[in-house]
Amino acid sequence: MARIGIDLGGTKIEGLVLGADGAELARRRIPAPRDDYHATLAAVAGLVSWLDNAVGGAGTASVGVGIPGVVSPVTGLVKNANSTWLIGHPLDRDLADAVGRPVRLENDANCLALSEAADGAGAGCHTVFAAILGTGCGGGLVIDGRIVTGRHAAAGEWGHSPLPWPHGPGPMMPQDERPGPACYCGRQGCLETWASGPGLADDHRRATGQRLTAVEVAALAATGDGPAQATLDRHVDRLARGLAGVVNLLDPDVIVLGGGLSNMAHLYDTLPRRLAEWCFSPDVTTPIRPARHGDSSGVRGAAWLWPSPP
Repeated sequence: MARIGIDLGGTKIEGLVLGADGAELARRRIPAPRDDYHATLAAVAGLVSWLDNAVGGAGTASVGVGIPGVVSPVTGLVKNANSTWLIGHPLDRDLADAVGRPVRLENDANCLALSEAADGAGAGCHTVFAAILGTGCGGGLVIDGRIVTGRHAAAGEWGHSPLPWPHGPGPMMPQDERPGPACYCGRQGCLETWASGPGLADDHRRATGQRLTAVEVAALAATGDGPAQATLDRHVDRLARGLAGVVNLLDPDVIVLGGGLSNMAHLYDTLPRRLAEWCFSPDVTTPIRPARHGDSSGVRGAAWLWPSPP
């Protein structure tokens, strides 16, 4: 009953094998081919083969894959992926052919939510909302231990809602938030363009002229740099506005943060308070927690897409 999980990211592909008891048996991370669908298939197949060999599974382990998008229930093709070279392909069928067994695909944020609801930061909670803050800005919803995908496999996609309550120029907002930056989805002002790592970096560049990554902005802010601290404050405020919409609609028992930006400690000090300022209810106490399994949570959730042998 070994289970292989694959986290198919835009810059890396991570794989692991879980035993029947959830114990990790093997793990490997490789670079992700970019802008090349067939190279991506080959990379995943090679990683699955390596994991099979690492545990002597001989191709008997189930395979679950988390992707930065979804498979359309209508067409059977990938849609809404920020790894745009996956869009329009029957990825689940092609991967099944490549690895020689059935493959279950799920949105990477849903995999994160499933993992954290099972034995992570959302364990024991009725409703868990997981937000990925990384290259993109995804979301996943688990209720009573089950992923909620929705009619169009689009549940939880808060990153492609517009930034709520946009501000005009002012002391804290050097530029008008309307209509907002262009998003790869074809619209402007999506939350992803503000709350993701690249969104934070782009906001800092527009405000200061400095070209820094989100990690570099956070490090600079830790030295007391005023402009960098202002960038982080704008980011927290925008993130709070975006998550307030989630609380108003779903009122989850917990919000779990994953992705690279979830490692920024200041979020857990300031975000809960800022979130409460924007919510409709006057007494919001929704806990906001980092993923207990950290960067491994999505790949663990992918492995648990098979609750029983295929």
